[in-house]
Amino acid sequence: MRIVIAGAGIGGLSAALSLHAAGFRDVVVYDRVEALRPLGVGINLLPHAVRELTELGLGDRVAASGTAPETLAYFNRYGQQIWCEPRGIAAGYRWPQLSVHRGVLQMELLAAVRDRLGPASVRLGHRLVAAEPSGIGRFATADGDVDVAAEVIIGADGIHSTLRRQHRPDEGPPLWNGLTLWRGTARVPAFADGRTMIMAGDADQKFVAYPLGDEVNFVAERRTPAVAGAAGDWHRAVDSATVVELFRTWRFPWLDIPRLIAAAGEVLEYPMVDRDPLDRWTHGRTTLLGDAAHPMYPNGSNGASQAVLDARTLAFHLATATSVEAALAAYEAERRPATTALALSNRRQGPERVMVLAHERAPNGFAHIHEVISAEELTTIATGYKKAAGFHPDALNSRPSLTPPAVTHPPATTGAQL
Repeated sequence: MRIVIAGAGIGGLSAALSLHAAGFRDVVVYDRVEALRPLGVGINLLPHAVRELTELGLGDRVAASGTAPETLAYFNRYGQQIWCEPRGIAAGYRWPQLSVHRGVLQMELLAAVRDRLGPASVRLGHRLVAAEPSGIGRFATADGDVDVAAEVIIGADGIHSTLRRQHRPDEGPPLWNGLTLWRGTARVPAFADGRTMIMAGDADQKFVAYPLGDEVNFVAERRTPAVAGAAGDWHRAVDSATVVELFRTWRFPWLDIPRLIAAAGEVLEYPMVDRDPLDRWTHGRTTLLGDAAHPMYPNGSNGASQAVLDARTLAFHLATATSVEAALAAYEAERRPATTALALSNRRQGPERVMVLAHERAPNGFAHIHEVISAEELTTIATGYKKAAGFHPDALNSRPSLTPPAVTHPPATTGAQL
């Protein structure tokens, strides 16, 4: 069975590795770029994604390139603590939470794909133009268009997915919610215990920081009247002084936020965008995965983790279902409702809702958070999000593996380029 993946990001490469682990040997990843480079800044992999990468034999490699936060704490804009909880192993998971550089993770996945599936398994300079439900993908290259035949075509080509646009041509650009994000890393002394991830602020302005190796990764967020490239210019560098000024009063005893931003080597500006959930991912032998299927706000640190879960789930069903059609139907039935609920939850701030409530109820601060939000309400918000996102420790630790039992697959097809 030949399987074609459009997109060599975290989702697409995870899909290739998952399919290989499920016994498929004729898997090819195509990407539009001529060379893959380690772009981006820090991201968080939650324990449910780390479990999947561990079962793919990559846990130690990923852990070695990142940092495992042990605590997550929420604060208001005055530095007063709202909520604090253990994370990863400290929270009872069998797998850690990992903060990693997005580009480094992508390069680790790329190296693993080339090692396990062969150097020809990733073909660059191929931009997906269209995919027929019957399993014919057309790619534009420097030498002209190329048609590729496959039993399955997976669109893992991001928020601007060609395959998604093919079936939703009137969808338009991503939806901006009025918030602009600035991301960067800086070599500054570690704050707190060096293993803590913090979020401070409210619905209109927020700051996130966590250790990333010997640096601190940060995300600054502010509601703005406009943003350059609101449709999604993901690598636009801006002057850090502008962002420093927005947060000039955010100096806490345990973290000087203006100083941290000013120390960044580069600050990248992003619009906070998503898309409305789809009522269908699969058309014939084509389906969507990751941001192509369910782009969501970064509240809750779930984007990359959900793409990894998509990849493992899809590979499991392709290996165990009686037909391709049945496999794609089972994959979508399992993943689309879950990610739809999660994307909508993220629009309501996800677990970061505790900061919104604290600001609404005590805009000038509080003497003690339980005068504003009860312990029960805080726990309900945190626990509810973990369950919705699929990483409540009890459920994650006990659920069956997504590694399928040994299955004999048909021989790989040959001569797929027509």
